[in-house]
Amino acid sequence: MDACLLCKLCQPAWKPAIATHKKNFTLKKGEMLFSEGDPVKGIYFIYEGKMKVHKHWGREKELIVRFAGAGDIVGHRGIASDFIYPVSATAMENSTVCYFDLDFFQSTLQVNTALLYELMMFYAHELQESEKRMRNLAHMPVKGRIASALLHLEKKFGTENGYIDFPLSKQDIASYTGTTYETAWRMLQELAKEAMISLEDKRYAVLDHEAMQAYILLQEEGDGPA
Repeated sequence: MDACLLCKLCQPAWKPAIATHKKNFTLKKGEMLFSEGDPVKGIYFIYEGKMKVHKHWGREKELIVRFAGAGDIVGHRGIASDFIYPVSATAMENSTVCYFDLDFFQSTLQVNTALLYELMMFYAHELQESEKRMRNLAHMPVKGRIASALLHLEKKFGTENGYIDFPLSKQDIASYTGTTYETAWRMLQELAKEAMISLEDKRYAVLDHEAMQAYILLQEEGDGPA
């Protein structure tokens, strides 16, 4: 129960209300939690598993906005004046989520100031990350975007036997970095030839963090190769 932000930061006296109002349900790999354009009826916290948050991008293309794992909040982007989801969320493996309807979630925020503060900081951080990603999509070459994405995923999900503990298809890498499958695969191979990463099917290991960070910094400053 204490895996999600809401459960960890609410007042002890509020926990019985959480136990009463929460609804747990499971999703199979590939199953959609909600779709872009759906009305917002509640908020979700991932109890177990991993999900991708994505949206339409151009004609028949997908842009992955973020990846979410255990404890993460999903669906918050739809809490606005129109209460319509601007994104979709899909399970990348069998997952379990906790659901709270919108009225109860809003009441929880009014009562639990620590949760409200933490959520505000989460929004601020996510906005900062989104702005950085959009800037990189517009100005950074694909190779730099992929290098940055791999470092971010390693930091978020950790490693297992040296590999990022989150298997991803080349298409998911492409959709996350705003490029095509072919270009993503070519850039991954280049990073591997330069001994910055290692590839094994859907697994990726960062071999030289300093070289990756230095390369990304050059790209952000606009001094790297196009």
